[in-house]
Amino acid sequence: MITLRSSDGETFDIDEVVAVEMQTIKHMMEDGCAESVIPVLNVTGKILAKVIDFCKKHVESAKAEELKAWDANFIKVNQATLYDLIMAANYLDCKSLLDLTCQTVADMIKGKSPEEIRGIFNIKNDFTPEEEEEIRRANQWAFE
Repeated sequence: MITLRSSDGETFDIDEVVAVEMQTIKHMMEDGCAESVIPVLNVTGKILAKVIDFCKKHVESAKAEELKAWDANFIKVNQATLYDLIMAANYLDCKSLLDLTCQTVADMIKGKSPEEIRGIFNIKNDFTPEEEEEIRRANQWAFE
């Protein structure tokens, strides 16, 4: 068993086979840093619990169709949680989770205009109309 401690002090005991799904933890284990509690400073307990659930499911399930359906349900979260999952997957180097979360963001913006994307992610447009027109002219191919 490996014990992980989240940034807010919550501890999780997980099997080694689940822990090695997270490459950062795997490398710490290989380097002998897993003798006691492994601090996961950049991830809260709420998000770490979700990452661990994801890794457990991916270790336990061998059926691709079952995993695909489970992943589709797992990723139905609000934007803040999705962002936190992306950051955690990146920090913990969990490729399958990072792929899933990034694909979800890509699907959210696919076929959307820049204005719609700004609305989805609450991004302020700091270009003047003149600057925006200049960018559109210089990059005409991107707006076709």
